[in-house]
Amino acid sequence: MVKSLRKASARQSSTRKDSSHGLSTLGSCEVNYAERKKVFQTSSGLTVEKVYTPTHRVGADYLKDLGFPGEFPFTRGIYPTMYRARLWTMRQYGGFGTAKETNRRYRFLLEQGQTGLSVAFDYPTQMGYDSDHQLADGEVGRVGVAVASVQDMQTLFAGIPLDKVSVSMTINAPAAILLGMYIAVAEASGVPQAELAGTVQNDILKEYIARGMYIFPPEPSMRLATDIFEYCSEKMPRWNTISISGYHIREAGATAAQELAFTLANGITYVESAQERGLDVDKFASRLSFFFCAHNDFFEEIAKFRAARRLWAKIMKERFHPKRTESLQLRFHTQTSGVALTAEQPENNIIRVALQALAAVLGGTQSLHTNSMDESLALPSEAAVKIALRTQQIIAEESGVANTVDSVGGSYYVENLTDQIEGKAEEMIRKIDNLGGMLSAIEKGYVQKEIAESSYRHQREVESGERPVVGVNVFSTRRRKHIETLRINPELERKQVASLLRFKQSRDNALVGKTLDGVKASACNEVNLMPSLLHAVTANATLGEICDVLREVFGEYRAPQVF
Repeated sequence: MVKSLRKASARQSSTRKDSSHGLSTLGSCEVNYAERKKVFQTSSGLTVEKVYTPTHRVGADYLKDLGFPGEFPFTRGIYPTMYRARLWTMRQYGGFGTAKETNRRYRFLLEQGQTGLSVAFDYPTQMGYDSDHQLADGEVGRVGVAVASVQDMQTLFAGIPLDKVSVSMTINAPAAILLGMYIAVAEASGVPQAELAGTVQNDILKEYIARGMYIFPPEPSMRLATDIFEYCSEKMPRWNTISISGYHIREAGATAAQELAFTLANGITYVESAQERGLDVDKFASRLSFFFCAHNDFFEEIAKFRAARRLWAKIMKERFHPKRTESLQLRFHTQTSGVALTAEQPENNIIRVALQALAAVLGGTQSLHTNSMDESLALPSEAAVKIALRTQQIIAEESGVANTVDSVGGSYYVENLTDQIEGKAEEMIRKIDNLGGMLSAIEKGYVQKEIAESSYRHQREVESGERPVVGVNVFSTRRRKHIETLRINPELERKQVASLLRFKQSRDNALVGKTLDGVKASACNEVNLMPSLLHAVTANATLGEICDVLREVFGEYRAPQVF
């Protein structure tokens, strides 16, 4: 069969061309079969052949490499029925200004059919500063919502049923503190923490690699992340304890294979840290989640998601030997690519986002955020975010892609890409292992250097025109269309600071001081910090006050010079 396929392919190629100019006669018409480029490649540099046949997967074992949805190695999906049983969670990432303004946006999105919430925090919150800190000046509420106290968290979720809505919080260095605030608010509203469903990002390693929103050095940061694993495995069985993020790695310039390799290598490090703590892998592995980017190269992205599931299942099985099937499953959230959005001709971003979202769905994502067309210019407007949500809903309700499980499975091209991406990722993970693991690879600058080089190559290709970007280096126009964007009223920062000062003046400051002493004692004595953090936020200690105590104990991280 293989020989006959090859002969058929060769005959097809020879009959198409009857001259050095690539011309073929079809009736009275001359057709030019000369190809547009000498070499076709994916965005990651993988060579794309003219046509794919079974010969591109010689030796493949269907049951070993693909199998059935819901069965090891989960290439075709982690659930046997996938979207036939339940659609992915439509979780639009949002947050701006004060908690009151963001709460209004959340209510609007839920009214429009959104099925989960995702919180974007402002820079001061992410860096562990209160809104009234001098370093927060001018940044309060700019790129996310300001949350400095349990009062802010209460306002953020006012009127939202936390026992019915899944909430994801994109927070890392101070993740344990924000999780404590969320628990306190939920329990004050009558919802036990055991009933809460959602995710706290809690992925500090990618901050050192790609994003830079860290506070403490790696060792205490890993301790805080593992404290959340331990606490939630006992108290919050429905809560995802981490969202191991490849998204920010990809947005920093990584290729698809690098995104996959570095994300899974981070995952390995988190599992190892939890095991060193003495946690049973089957107690926490099923609550690990991942977070990937959906970029422009449609089939490569689908293949990346498939390769991610298969490779993670192998890693878990071979390295950590869990007993439960759920511990082998890679569950992931996807966000469409922010760096792929263009300020030029921003309406084009609607099409880009639709294709990226479709790739995520065909790749088997569990939840999805679709970027808004104006996010290259500002935080999304209400009109733009509605279009972004409708994009998901049209894919779900009108396209038919959710009617069957893994509709691209068996595509010679997709399966070949899946094999190639998995192979490249495995090679990079082996190199990281040889460097002493991910923490060592980060400290040596290997990961940062690899991403920087990929980012540089990408930008050179755009600037040279080798990589077309519609509206930027091809089909561009001189005139830019004005689009109304969301503007953050500076008055909101003044309101937030004034509200926080009143909060600090009205509380029992003696009690706050005692609970902060408790946080310090826990930090110094190597016990799980979550109970003392929960006690502190319930007593109205603020985010910045708690982080200052931890800074005193742990110190602050200064990144090494890599370049």
